[in-house]
Amino acid sequence: MKKYMLGMCVLFGLTAGFADAPNMIYILADDLGYGDVQCLNPERGKVATPKMDQLAAQGMVFTDAHSSSAVCTPTRYSILTGRYNWRTRLQRFVLWGYDQPLIDQDRLTVAGLLKQQGYQTACIGKWHLGLGLRSPEGKPTSGKAVGKDGVDWNAPISDTPIHHGFDYFYGISASLDMPPYIYIENDRFIGEATAIKEFHANRKGAAHPEFEAVDVLPEIGRKSVEYIQQQKADQPFFMYIALTSPHTPIAPSPEWQGQSEIGPYGDFVMQTDAVVGQIVAAVDRSGLAEQTIIVLTSDNGCSAKPSKASELEKAGHYPSAQFRGYKSDLWEGGHRVPFIVRWPAGIEAGSTSDQTICLTDLMATCAELTGAELPETAGEDSVSFAPALKGEPIIATRNGVIHHSVSGQFSYRQGKWKLLLSKGSGGWTRGKASGDAPGQLYDLEADPGEQNNLYTAHPEVVERLFAQLESDVQRGRSTDGPKLSNDVKKINYAKGFRK
Repeated sequence: MKKYMLGMCVLFGLTAGFADAPNMIYILADDLGYGDVQCLNPERGKVATPKMDQLAAQGMVFTDAHSSSAVCTPTRYSILTGRYNWRTRLQRFVLWGYDQPLIDQDRLTVAGLLKQQGYQTACIGKWHLGLGLRSPEGKPTSGKAVGKDGVDWNAPISDTPIHHGFDYFYGISASLDMPPYIYIENDRFIGEATAIKEFHANRKGAAHPEFEAVDVLPEIGRKSVEYIQQQKADQPFFMYIALTSPHTPIAPSPEWQGQSEIGPYGDFVMQTDAVVGQIVAAVDRSGLAEQTIIVLTSDNGCSAKPSKASELEKAGHYPSAQFRGYKSDLWEGGHRVPFIVRWPAGIEAGSTSDQTICLTDLMATCAELTGAELPETAGEDSVSFAPALKGEPIIATRNGVIHHSVSGQFSYRQGKWKLLLSKGSGGWTRGKASGDAPGQLYDLEADPGEQNNLYTAHPEVVERLFAQLESDVQRGRSTDGPKLSNDVKKINYAKGFRK
């Protein structure tokens, strides 16, 4: 009862002083499928994830959590800003390692919000939101083909996480299949990328001579543990830990190779699980576990091709569990993600929530947990899930959740209904819905595998969901508040779609 009452006090902002403010650690795996976590997929999962399973047993599992996009950069933008990525210039795909920043420096981020509330803030791992890199002549870089002489490796970097509310950053620019391959601390490269390396086919580029892809996940774990060990009980902190796994290149360390018995991807998931365990163990050793919220989630679903999903399925492991599709897709496997929250002071161990949430919701949740007031121009698509942590209904002014595919196609989810403005996946998974309907409509309660297209059977539902999607796009926000502007004049939300 004492733990529960402490959690209630923090949730309602009734406590005073930093000692009562919850620490927050947000662990974002990269391309980890819903079905890759054993406890979420006990019948069709063959990869052991004991540390994630333990975290779930100690906290709450959200079974209907979604990334805002089915690919990487867009989701990361939405997590940190509480705003859908397609309101920006990024209408499809992702950024490259040398591309310019996606987050405006005057936009409030989760880290900036918490810093205003007295938190220490740290970002460790993969950024992938643009860095403002410059050539030796001072010109902005872009794309993936910049060579080792195309960047001034000794100059300060003009746009890193420390320019977006973080006090500390240690990590890399983008994915491990995107150069430059070099560590960054705060606003400086650690050394120079004077070598050329290739960790993924056709992704050769500038690298630090000692940089190796296989070392990055352990390094993120080590730096995260180091940071946790430095924290004190009288100073709240927020950590955004962005892992590089199990995204391609599939690069498990030698000691993990062969451990899963179903291939390198399974091995890499097991190593990812172990790193999560190291981070959680560091919190427990610090004596801060009671007042620390740990969130574990993923930026999108498993990527089918690099993981060799078809072979995994033959071995009995289904990375998307019972859901259709994979990373990049509008189908559930593209964006329904693991979402586990542990908070001993505020959450009942072993609990579950089936309420629909989106990764945009971190902003509003942090605001409620700390008693902060969000400006009307921040967190436009964010809804607090703090009530769900107490087993209560989420109070949402947002009608539904918008999903976005790698190609820039849209779908809309409200309650049991899901409308896809596409005949197919909208992503890399081949196949289309049966029939001649221009789109897809599914009842996810009756048909979580999205096999029975009800588009022609329920035109009234199609009309209602389409109108809500259209409104959310055009108002510049999906929550209550004044109408805002998107960053681009036209958003083609109905691309290729005709009702």
